[in-house]
Amino acid sequence: MRGYTIFQRVSKAFHDNPSLSKLLVVVTVSGGGLVAYAEANQVNSPQITNVSEVDSKKKKVVVLGTGWAGTSFLRNLSNPSYEVQVVSPRNYFAFTPLLPSVTCGTVEARSIVEPVRNIVRKKNVDVQFCEAECIKIDAKNKKIYCRSNQNNNLNGQEEFVLDYDVLVIGIGANVNTFNTPGVMEHCHFLKEVEDAQKIRRTVIDCFERACLPTVSNEEKKRILHFAIVGGGPTGVEFAAELHDYVNEDLVKLYPGVKDLVKITLLEAGGHILGMFDKRITAFAEQKFQREGIDVKTGSMVIKVSDKEISTKEMKTGEISTIPYGMVLWSTGIGTRPVIKDFMMQVGQANRRALATDEWLRVEGCDNVYALGDCATINQRKVMEDISAIFSKADKDNSGTLTAKEFQEVLADICERYPQVDLYLKSKQMRDIVDLLKESKGDVSKESIELNIEEFKAALSQVDSQMKFLPATAQVAAQQGVYLAKCLNRLEECEKNPEGPLRFRGSGRHRFRPFRYKHLGQFAPLGGEQTAAQLPGDWVSIGKSSQWLWYSVYASKQVSWRNRALVVSDWTRRFIYGRDSSRI
Repeated sequence: MRGYTIFQRVSKAFHDNPSLSKLLVVVTVSGGGLVAYAEANQVNSPQITNVSEVDSKKKKVVVLGTGWAGTSFLRNLSNPSYEVQVVSPRNYFAFTPLLPSVTCGTVEARSIVEPVRNIVRKKNVDVQFCEAECIKIDAKNKKIYCRSNQNNNLNGQEEFVLDYDVLVIGIGANVNTFNTPGVMEHCHFLKEVEDAQKIRRTVIDCFERACLPTVSNEEKKRILHFAIVGGGPTGVEFAAELHDYVNEDLVKLYPGVKDLVKITLLEAGGHILGMFDKRITAFAEQKFQREGIDVKTGSMVIKVSDKEISTKEMKTGEISTIPYGMVLWSTGIGTRPVIKDFMMQVGQANRRALATDEWLRVEGCDNVYALGDCATINQRKVMEDISAIFSKADKDNSGTLTAKEFQEVLADICERYPQVDLYLKSKQMRDIVDLLKESKGDVSKESIELNIEEFKAALSQVDSQMKFLPATAQVAAQQGVYLAKCLNRLEECEKNPEGPLRFRGSGRHRFRPFRYKHLGQFAPLGGEQTAAQLPGDWVSIGKSSQWLWYSVYASKQVSWRNRALVVSDWTRRFIYGRDSSRI
């Protein structure tokens, strides 16, 4: 009866308003039903003119890239006064820390990707997406030039231009080949999902070719020799994953060639996992040695041919060749061509990555921000602003600083110049008295009075503690969150441009500078053992750390769908083993 009453009201609305006679209203009556007429009437009201006027005033934000930096920015941007245009050659976000697991079938590729449109579709911010590649940035005219990824049979790849008010660059980086001959032609990389899938097919191909009756025993050894160049986290994790894959799954399917498999890890430095604690490095090298993974440290690759790798021993200069069936190149990151061109425009041609200030703004540009692997923060040195710091602290203009005056601005100095905080912690100093004891000897808090030269001497060593942030997903994600929060508050801060009354060396800024908070790092070493290095110099190695790794990586997925798929993949691997089909 209630549904019939609703139908009568809708019919009367159509009869009273002939302009809606062509509008089809579907009413679903279930526990009350849904009425579409009211929404349709609002859309056709004269207020639409005002909506378009509001939209025209929205600031256009263009986001380049859907990696960790770009996706974190999009997920945390909540200010509806922006009109966002995302440009990326891929229409999904990929959880890159699990790419080594994809190479061996521990996790399926689709389990670690989430379409960008799924991520932004429920936001109250207007977000549009274009699957295209940025080929040029024109900061002077605030335009970006793009080329569509979709091939048109008649016109080829389409090109278009986008205007912006704010540009967020988060397009990541290329693999750094160091101009080594043959790397691009013969090596595999592990930066994208497609790379992991290609490696997985190649591993199976190597085993299938080695099983052919026409292949000699010597050739089988070469085909089943897997070389990994680079002893960083990616190279080490892939070596561990491949070792587990071979010894837990493939030996059962290819028993005739199981004794011919060899894995070699080549590292130019003195140790693998050089960015980890020495305890983790030593454990990883010993574990790999016990399990038969050949770790060659101090070996620099100088050439790669279709069947051999040429290496040079760093200590002796001796050159040798290693036959291989598959080689993975994992030796750091390089600059993308579009970033190189942009760096030349803004006077940064001699740098490795885009230089930004502590607020992630590209130096030499207005309203252009750069995040993640394509950029590096150019921290200011204390000694560059030492006079401004002294003047700010000397409130009574006496020409000297008391301990109290210095202590009052020390917190702000540590915020603006994080190397000061690092220096105090490294020297186990608690306050200004401990800092000044190095330059003035035994002093008391009451007797401290510093002139400008003594002040310089006290802070002369702190700039040595400056550190560049690592090119990791953790850094990029935190930068994306930080920038989104800044833009969310932009209108509020424009009403009060001075922002909080915080000391900033050379003036005030409306936002606090970006500060990276290290939450720890993992190094899966195979055999259900993982090394974890967490804040506070806490190191854990073993199966307990492996379960911690499972829980952290599952929780960091961008959707519940991804979490369910990844956990189900791990469960399937425990029960049935890894899949060895070539697809």
